[in-house]
Amino acid sequence: MPSLFASYLRVYEPLTAFDRDRQSYWRRYVSEGRAIAPLEGPVRQRTAVIEALGAGWTRLPDLPDEAYVLESDDSLLVCPWNLRIRVAEAALSARDGVPSVLADAFVPPVLAGQAKAVVEDWRSGARVLEHGVPRVHEQIATWGVPLRWFVLFEAGERHLVTEPERRALRYRTEISKARRRASRALSVLRKSIGEAPITEAVEEAARWLEEFHPRSVVELDYGGLVQLLPDETLEADDSTDLVATGLSGLGRGEAEEASAAYDKLVARWRAVQLLERCN
Repeated sequence: MPSLFASYLRVYEPLTAFDRDRQSYWRRYVSEGRAIAPLEGPVRQRTAVIEALGAGWTRLPDLPDEAYVLESDDSLLVCPWNLRIRVAEAALSARDGVPSVLADAFVPPVLAGQAKAVVEDWRSGARVLEHGVPRVHEQIATWGVPLRWFVLFEAGERHLVTEPERRALRYRTEISKARRRASRALSVLRKSIGEAPITEAVEEAARWLEEFHPRSVVELDYGGLVQLLPDETLEADDSTDLVATGLSGLGRGEAEEASAAYDKLVARWRAVQLLERCN
């Protein structure tokens, strides 16, 4: 399971993105007050997956549907957790780096096969769209924020809370804006540096966004990372501006400007990643 010192990229879809049964389910879910706040969600997810993995390892369990919810005066948007996929990922991760004899004893091959099939299904966007395999609405990154995520947002979309017990830093934007920004970034990257790893990473993020309803909302949540950073560091965080500056420099052929912005951004988040070794 991932560390709770993690960041999250989420997509909230309107109810019309779901079939009629799912729409009814999510309406009841919200009306019964079962929706879970993002501050509480990561711990709840972690607990659910650990408990599922301790249930004999005979099959992938059917877990209850949970979600984060955004409500406004005239709309309801839902970000399902898809815990079955999280359990499948955890089952496969448990086999990584372990001798085959021990791996088979801890995660039997039959269960591993089921887990692999579940993970491969959702990783294939074509299968998601063609066969109705549940989309994964939340991506998780431990001990940092992937630089490609910042491409999707602007500084004015940031919301920072520094009150004790409620500390949070989030960006939210309409998915149409996030898609346009990803498209522009891809155009600049392809022209300036070609098929480099960063280009492929942004392209992957752009493809993921295409799976969702056009009236969705995209959210970048610093999650547990805010517990590692003092208030003044959060207030001064200009990661989205640095990404925009770097892309603008590349677009104008100003390599030094782009490199300076990139180096500053990488150094900032490398410092956070190094905290893992101190943990």
